[in-house]
Amino acid sequence: MKTGDCDILILPGYAGSGEEHWQARWAGRLRTGWVVAQADWHQPDPEDWRARIVAAVEAATRFPAGVVRGAMLVAFPDIETCQNLPASVCSFAPVPRDPLPFPALLVASRTDPHCSYERAEEFGAAWGASVVDAGEAGHINIASGHGPWPEGLMRLAGFMSTI
Repeated sequence: MKTGDCDILILPGYAGSGEEHWQARWAGRLRTGWVVAQADWHQPDPEDWRARIVAAVEAATRFPAGVVRGAMLVAFPDIETCQNLPASVCSFAPVPRDPLPFPALLVASRTDPHCSYERAEEFGAAWGASVVDAGEAGHINIASGHGPWPEGLMRLAGFMSTI
């Protein structure tokens, strides 16, 4: 599968993504990519966020409603130990441990201030996701030097070729 063959939903985390963040850049560059907007990026409500994600999946036009073909998760925060995270983010805990019903790829950094690499491996194993070691990449955001993040776009293309 290629990026133009499907809807690509980009789900930023706490505080959203600024214009220079790779998520915003990808949404602007990928013809079928778009950011799932949230009502409040700084005071997230778990039920509202879930509802908006479900609505976005159902609104996707290139597959039957509600069908997710795969997920690429990047720098997933450990909302259970809440390392350097606001209390509003921790309200999403616990992290579900059920296997995902679709292929998944989890990109994790060894120096992410919001999730240890070991915890990322635990989450990936529980979900049945392949875990990619991004090395010492911080939180894989603008602050860690990942504005456009071309390596991530290549990783997405590689993952999509397996779906």
